[in-house]
Amino acid sequence: MIEVTLNENSFTRDLTVYLENQIKINLSSSGVGLSLVLGFGAAYVCYYLSSVAKKPQLITGSATLSEFLHRYCPVVTETYYPTFWCWEARVQTLLRPFITTKPWVEYRNELIETADGGNISLDWNNNDDNALYPVSATRPTILILPGLTGTSKESYMLHMVKQSEILGYRSVVFNNRGVAGETLLTPRTYCAANTEDLETVIFHVQNTFPEAPLMAAGVSMGGMILLNYLGKIGQQTPLKAAVVFSIGWDVFACTASLEKPLNWILFNYYLTNCLQASISRQRQMFDTLFNIDYVMQAKSIREFDERFTSVMFGYKTNADYYKDASPYHKLKSIEVPILCLNALDDVFSPAYAIPMQSAKQNPNVALLLTAHGGHIGFLEGIFPRRMTYMDRLFKQFIQAVFEHKDELKSA
Repeated sequence: MIEVTLNENSFTRDLTVYLENQIKINLSSSGVGLSLVLGFGAAYVCYYLSSVAKKPQLITGSATLSEFLHRYCPVVTETYYPTFWCWEARVQTLLRPFITTKPWVEYRNELIETADGGNISLDWNNNDDNALYPVSATRPTILILPGLTGTSKESYMLHMVKQSEILGYRSVVFNNRGVAGETLLTPRTYCAANTEDLETVIFHVQNTFPEAPLMAAGVSMGGMILLNYLGKIGQQTPLKAAVVFSIGWDVFACTASLEKPLNWILFNYYLTNCLQASISRQRQMFDTLFNIDYVMQAKSIREFDERFTSVMFGYKTNADYYKDASPYHKLKSIEVPILCLNALDDVFSPAYAIPMQSAKQNPNVALLLTAHGGHIGFLEGIFPRRMTYMDRLFKQFIQAVFEHKDELKSA
């Protein structure tokens, strides 16, 4: 990599001279060029303000939950101004990992055993030095679940952990089996429908800090697992509340969207390769149970699931797995407050599959829908290095839950 250092004053002066010369040479002779530039700029600003920048839709069947969010999460009422030069969904999705910073956080890794003899990797940020909640036993704790092939090292995860740290909370990231560098002890990975590993992790965290209030956040597939868990477990969960981002509500709709040619090129093929790589690294564990060469020939997530995931978890068909994995089926059974953020232009989760009517029928559920934001994008500002709309919502919501939990409970 070549680094170039510029004197800021010199650069600004040279740029000004260059622009003045260009205007004189190319525009000033007739004034038509300058008029076109100004006209185009004005038209773009008008289009952006009228069609791109919009207030999100808050959908919930509970007036008290709505009031709670309006009072303690003002971001739900604010117009979302996506970064004006990259507001398109795919661009937002692709650029976020490269534009946003990766804040430094300190993790303590822990491997816990599972009932089937496997192991799960947890990354803890205990935040012991904070002055807001100095007593470890009662420090609020948030469990965070990453996306399909993500780990605690993803930029969006680091931002969530950092926001938790700033507020004085403890956070722990649940890495799915086999993705965080640990050696698999059993021939099993993970899927969106199976919640056994999440149940094990929640039980472990709760037993480790039984006096600490606990909530959870999930991103993309992590949010799907979390929703499926909440729908399954009902009131028996120790979680006080949950928040999920960019989840796929209907897996059939998600895969159909991701198999469109452009989406396949930009996202599907890459994610399929990531899934295959995680299997290839520990191939000896699966060789006797699967035709791994056939799995490695998959060209899409759907083909990978047909040849590997659905088979591993005992489904008769891949369609059975996708039906079981789709969280919209579980929405009516959720018994704790949950906030769900989706962008209506997310190609991973088509807008038509978002269960808006079902959300109105469960007073514990709130959907927050932005017009733009892509998949785990939600970039805002001219050059969005630090905070995204999603990060601000996460910070406000977890703080509202932990500091006003009595009001949330009554809601």
